[in-house]
Amino acid sequence: MNTELKVVMKDPKRSDYFYEEALKTLRTNVQFSNKEVKVILLTSCYPNEGKSDIAFNLSKEMGSIGKKILLLDADIRKSVYVKRYSVKQEVKGLSQYLSGQVDKEQITYQTNFENVDIVFAGPIAPNPSELLSSKEFDDFLKEKKEQYDYIFVDTPPIGSMIDAAVVAEKSDGAILIVESDAVSYKVAQKAKQQLERSKCHILGAVLNKADLKKSKYYSSYYGKKYGGYRGR
Repeated sequence: MNTELKVVMKDPKRSDYFYEEALKTLRTNVQFSNKEVKVILLTSCYPNEGKSDIAFNLSKEMGSIGKKILLLDADIRKSVYVKRYSVKQEVKGLSQYLSGQVDKEQITYQTNFENVDIVFAGPIAPNPSELLSSKEFDDFLKEKKEQYDYIFVDTPPIGSMIDAAVVAEKSDGAILIVESDAVSYKVAQKAKQQLERSKCHILGAVLNKADLKKSKYYSSYYGKKYGGYRGR
């Protein structure tokens, strides 16, 4: 990687005890998965369930314990990273590399977060699934697996686009993000089955934006000490 490529990202998330503890639990679960699991896809059933936020913060959490992390934004259709994390500089991205516009050395950036590098999605492309199915993407992942402890791949929702299923075929494991009270059991099962058809090992699911005030355990024990919580 060209270490001169650096980017400053600002995390808009406010400190939240329960959210941070949940991330630590997720980090531990990832660590205890098979040691061969290095490329991990994060997807959801619908847009706006919080998969990008979890991918970003899980990357930071893993980086903080010394793991070398690549956050790979493969949501070429609707990326949020540049705007959400206040990236001011112009950056090159995955779609530009896979379409032959730039070299692979031009798309990996060192962030201001410890041990975390990022590949941005790049401009919206008319043929995302075709680009993600390419040999160039296969070779890129294989090369990066040799350089990083974990690669977290943020994809479009598997319930809406084929892109996630395409990437799932190239991944070692998947984490499904499900928004509490927004996704039915039937829809979540369909998403799970789509991942399984791609022969991708499902590491688990994350129930996001859960209202812990409804939990008797949290409200009685933690509520008195830390106040209410609503996940993001």
